[in-house]
Amino acid sequence: MSIPYFYQEGVNGLGASILNEETSKHCIQVLRMKTGEALHLTDGKGGLLKAVIVTEHKRNCEVNILESTFQEHKGRKVSIAISLLKNTNRLEWFLEKATEMGITEIIPLLCQRTEKQQFRFDRMNQILISAMLQSQQTWLPVLHQPTKIEEVITRVASSQKLIAHCEETNKQSIPALSIADEVQILIGPEGDFTTAEIDLALQKGYLPISLGQTRLRTETAGVVAAALLVNS
Repeated sequence: MSIPYFYQEGVNGLGASILNEETSKHCIQVLRMKTGEALHLTDGKGGLLKAVIVTEHKRNCEVNILESTFQEHKGRKVSIAISLLKNTNRLEWFLEKATEMGITEIIPLLCQRTEKQQFRFDRMNQILISAMLQSQQTWLPVLHQPTKIEEVITRVASSQKLIAHCEETNKQSIPALSIADEVQILIGPEGDFTTAEIDLALQKGYLPISLGQTRLRTETAGVVAAALLVNS
């Protein structure tokens, strides 16, 4: 049986440490772990620590950290800026799957045709944490607050910029491209980007790309893009 992973923000160093209440509850009350059992802790920024339980407590479990290592981020840095969705469950599904695949940044987009603008940041970030732990990674994707597409387009730092839209224009496929070490892709709402939004992106150096022969839902397009960019 593999050693379970837990998230502890800011954890570092060796020796005694107290787990936060949420992690303590999951460890002791949910998984029913006992004194002497081993666990992994990560800060979501590459840190990986091995510890053993010293004192069982569902609110402030004490552990002894035995080993501390740092894992470099492997692969390219992929940023996905994706429109908020009216159906929150579909957006949550995308967040989970994108995290499992190793996306490094997620920016919820506010576009002209975005139907819903409410965003529960804490809940969404917790989904990322759970997916990171389930897939036994040590890097948590950076999640941003919802941002207007115009702001994202004008301040992007990635060396390669892509936009997936549905207008009938010449587009390239991701497998045919030479993907840079840092790349960002824009995924629009169900009604697609407006022509003005597409034109602005193109003016700022975004390359139009196709994600296949069929028209995809927003969250599906996001997952397809994630899989292609991470693994190409």
